[in-house]
Formats: sequence, structure tokens, C-alpha cells
Amino acid sequence: MCFPPVPRCPAGVFRLWLKAAVVLWLAHGCVRVAGSLYTKEDPLVILSSGSLKSSVTNSSSAWLLQFFSSWCGHCVQYSSTWKILAEDVKDWQTVIVVSVLDCAQEENYDICREFGVQLYPTIKYFHAHSPESDRGTIFRAQDVGQDGSGADRQVQVMRHLMVDILQNHTKLERPDHCPPLETYSSEDLLPLLGQRSEYYTAIIVEEPESYIGREVILDLLMFSGVEVKRALSSDRLLMDALKITTFPSLYLLHPNSTHTELHIEKKQRFFFSSLLKMLPGVQRKPRGFGRTSATGLLEALSGKATSVSWRTFNSVKVYTADLESALHYLLRVELATHDYLEGEELNIFKDFVTVVAKLYPVGGSVVKLMKTLSNWLSSIPLQRLSYQKVLDLVDNKMRIAGMFLGAELRWVGCQGSRAGLRGYPCSLWTLFHILTVQHDAMPTALENTGLEEEAAPVLQVMRRYMRTFFGCGECGRHFEQAAASSMDQVENKEDQILWLWDQHNRVNARLAGTLSDDPQFPKALWPGPTLCASCHEEKNGVHIWNRNKVLVFLRQHYGASNLSPKYSIRPPEPPSEPAQFHPFQKEHQEDNKELNLKFKEHPESQARHQIIKQDAGGPEGGVWVLGLGFNSIDMSLCVVLYVCSCLVLMFLFFFFKVKSKRWKHRQSHLQV
Repeated sequence: MCFPPVPRCPAGVFRLWLKAAVVLWLAHGCVRVAGSLYTKEDPLVILSSGSLKSSVTNSSSAWLLQFFSSWCGHCVQYSSTWKILAEDVKDWQTVIVVSVLDCAQEENYDICREFGVQLYPTIKYFHAHSPESDRGTIFRAQDVGQDGSGADRQVQVMRHLMVDILQNHTKLERPDHCPPLETYSSEDLLPLLGQRSEYYTAIIVEEPESYIGREVILDLLMFSGVEVKRALSSDRLLMDALKITTFPSLYLLHPNSTHTELHIEKKQRFFFSSLLKMLPGVQRKPRGFGRTSATGLLEALSGKATSVSWRTFNSVKVYTADLESALHYLLRVELATHDYLEGEELNIFKDFVTVVAKLYPVGGSVVKLMKTLSNWLSSIPLQRLSYQKVLDLVDNKMRIAGMFLGAELRWVGCQGSRAGLRGYPCSLWTLFHILTVQHDAMPTALENTGLEEEAAPVLQVMRRYMRTFFGCGECGRHFEQAAASSMDQVENKEDQILWLWDQHNRVNARLAGTLSDDPQFPKALWPGPTLCASCHEEKNGVHIWNRNKVLVFLRQHYGASNLSPKYSIRPPEPPSEPAQFHPFQKEHQEDNKELNLKFKEHPESQARHQIIKQDAGGPEGGVWVLGLGFNSIDMSLCVVLYVCSCLVLMFLFFFFKVKSKRWKHRQSHLQV
């Protein structure tokens, strides 16, 4: 058979096709980069052609806008610097807003041309109350390398330039909420000594070239209860009155008219700001509210009229009462929304119970409950389980000795200033922090559970639980997004501890200042400098974490030795007299007929169920023999029945003995 000749592709056509494929591949990569260069999760504002003019025109705040192009390689490298800057000055947003606009998007072509953007990235500054005709002023700072190196140095330079511009504004261009950044003299400050006030007054004394005072003033913009003022070290009259010899220093005037110099662990901006934010009564203002409305809202949410008594606690400690309250709410309230657990839901719940049973750091009644529940869930062959049966075991209606979980919410370290704040979410975070640390301390604890093959078993269990059972759906979706983006990078137990800590801080940053933020316990970077000063460092004026020190701190803070049993609910004392037959026993036997039939069909499950029974001796001192349960009442009844049976047999014996003699005597008379 003859085949037609195959046409040959000219070399030029093949090269053209190859170039087109490369261009398409690069274009696809640029689109992918553009889609992920800046997201709504970043602490900045993403503008477009439709929102640019309306945002910057006659705005009460200044705007710092980066025009970038998503196909520009330098813009991609520079994005990390811009994100660091936005995160570093996120509390300045009422005064100056950090924003971006992508000129590579077709809808933005005209607006970028209208604003005279020719090179990328171009950074423009729009002062407050800008007219519609304003096209911005080029914001110049030292260039960074094409590889993005020097990001932290660049952030410090740009931040200082932002401070200079804000300080040198004309009265017309000044942002509405910009506080005074000028220095105060001894004539202004000395009369304040010894006077009562409704708020703290913090005086930062520094060298003329220092920026710490002005940066701290802007850092405290979103906080009420404290006012920060600057003074220079060259004011000798003030220095002699305050007895300050080192710079920068912090001198605090209390509302009750006392005043003193505060000790700062490290002379860095972060330590100054953090110390002032943690002063009693200093609170973060809710987002979207001015000073007046924020004060009214805080008063409305103060929770002064509450029936829950306050529990004094030490922030250095972790309280088992919080952990027990978390398990109580999880098992008795959150899980109660599911009438049945089946399929994947049942498997997720089994994994959660297994992890808690294996890694819960404190022994006693709670551990026995979780181990009993874990063994029971492992033994049942069913793929559909009634929640009521789980609740019956949690409530210990079978009267198993030493098994108990308090049915009361006792928040201690997680208590809020009013009902609805902190509480369960705080305690759930705490529980999983402890589980990650315990997994690091006991690396073989999860062997033979089916979870040991995962690189981050505690995180994976938490991820599945949050996605399936956690009551706040939006919170679960946020956690799932974070897990999907970076959890696969966790390779060992140390990474597991640090990943959860990092995500917890990200959540705190996202929720800071919202209505769910407790004004008495504002969400902030944790641990703060008072808990772990060595965890914080600065590199070229930008705050960074010492992750090795953080890991050491987390291991100690969430370790078993740092748990306090104060406020925990103690299990009830066992009864001194034999308890009466519990009415639930008959009900429980009837409810579990189906399970018992299944156990008969599955000898292996029956054997595992037998282990649970052997481990769960009742409070009456009962024992289990050949899989049949006998408590003290049963044994007493057996003894009584045994004695009665013996008496009956003896009576029958003597009765027939007498009858036999009479029968023989009668027979002898008949024969005669």
C-alpha cells in the first residue's frame, strides 16, 4: 500500500512556532504573577481606573501610590519591599495610605497614561485634600537592587521620608488626623508634672536626628488613652528636671499625677510602641470610627454589667481551665449541631480525638475521657454514629471511674472584657499550640495511629476540623486558604510549631481594630517584648523576629511544666456507699443492641471493645469477667441468690428424706 508523502515543516516555520510557544508560556507566567503580586490580604489598598481619582481627590488622608506593571521583573522583586512597608506603617492609615495600581491591566491603560507614568515602578505622593487636577508628586528614595536586596533598608529610608513630608506639610495639605510631630520644650512639659489627667502622657526624649519619637506618635494613632510628645536631649532644663541621661528614653506621666522614667529593654521603635500599647486602659480604636464614635462604642461594649466574676491570671502561664472549657464547648456545643457523624466527618472527629488523647499534656480525668472516647471510636465498625451516643460517653452516663470533663465555661487566660469576646476561639488556638509543642516533645506519641506518616499531623487535623466543624464559617475559610498556600512547606515538628504561631499572628493583624477585637486585650504581635524581649530584633530600623528564640519561647510557654491547674473544675468525689442501679443502664443497653450485634459479627471489634471494658471499671468497684460486667450490686445479688438456693436445696433434701422414711414405713406395714 502506498502512503502519500508527509509534508516537511520548513525550519523557519518551526522556529516561529517555538518562539510563539515561548511567548505564550511567558505571558501565562506574567498573568499568574499579576494575579498574585498583591492581594486583598495585604495591608494596602488596590486601586483601579475607576477608584483612583475618587480615592485621592479631596481625601482627608495622604496617599502613597505605586504604579507598577505585573510583567515588569523589577516590580515583581520590589513587591516584597512594598508589602513590608505597608505592614510596617499599617497603623498610620488614617494619616497616609499605602496603595498600588497595576498598569498592565487593560482597564488601567488610560489612567496610567493620564497620570504620566512611563517607567515601572513609579511611586507618587498625593497630599491630603488634593484637587481633582492633581497628578501627584514623584516620591523618590534610594533605589534597591534588581534582586530586591536591601528591602529592609529601603523601607526605613521610605518611612523616614514619609515622616518628613508629614511634618513639613502646609496647614492646607495636612491630613485631618495627623498629630503634632514637632518637639515640645521644657516650658510646655514641666507644668504637666504632678497634674491629674484622663490619659497617659508619654514623653520620648531623643537626639535631634532620631526618628523614633515621631514614628511612635504615628504608631499610636489608632490607640486611645495615651498621648505621645517629643522632646530633645539638648533641652538641659528638662533633662535636669526628669533626671534623664541616656537617649532615647521614655518618661511617663500617669493619670493619677505620678510620673517616672520607664525602663526599655531595647532602645528600638518597636519596644517603645509595644510598651505604650500595653498600658492599662490603652485601647485600640475600632476600625471605621472617629475618636468620638469610638469612645461611645467602647463604653457600650465595656461589659461592666456582667454577671461573670473576673478571674485574676498571670499572662506568663497557660491555664488548664481554658483547655477544658475548649473541649467542653467543642464536644457538647459545637458538635451538637450534627445529629449524626458519618463518613468523612466521623473520620475527622476520630483523628481529632486521637490527637488530643495522645498529646494532651496533663493526665487525669480529661485524658482518661479522651482515651476512652478514642478507643471506643476506634472499636465501632459503623460508618454512621449518633451524636447522642458520643454525648452519653462524654457525660459519663456509664459511671466509669476517673473519667470526667467539667460542663462549665471557665475562661481564665482567654477571658474577655465582656461576653462574646475571646473565649472559645482563644482557647482553641491555645489547645492546638499545646498539641504542636507536645508532638515535638513526644515524637513517637502518634505511632500506629495512621497519622504518623503526615509531615504535620497536628496541623492537618486542625485544618480538617476547622473546615468541617468550626462554627465560624468565614474563619474556617480563611484558615483553609492559609493552609492551602503554605502548609505543604512544613517539613518537621519545629516548622509545625512556628507555622501555627505565624498564622495566629496573621489572624491577629487582620482582626485588629474590628468589632471582635477586645479593647482590654487588643490583638497585637505575640509574644510581646515583655514576654520575650530576645524574640524581637530590628534590622535597619525594621522589626524582625528571631525565629530561633521564638521557638525556644513557644516550647517553654506551651510546655507541660507551664500549665496551671488553677480554676480547673475538679471531678466529683466517688460515693462512699454503693450507688443504686442507674436508670441509664437499661436505656444504654437498649440503645446499643445494634452495636452489640455488630460486635458479635466482628470478633476483632469485640476484642477491642473488651479492652475498653477492662480499662473502665465502674465507680462501684465492679469487675469484668469474660466480657460480662458485674458490679458490687450484682455480686451481692449473686451471694443472696446462692444462699437462698442452698437453703431451698437443703429444705428439699430434708423434705424428701422425711417423705422417704414415711414411704418405707408404710410399705413395711403393707407387707405384714
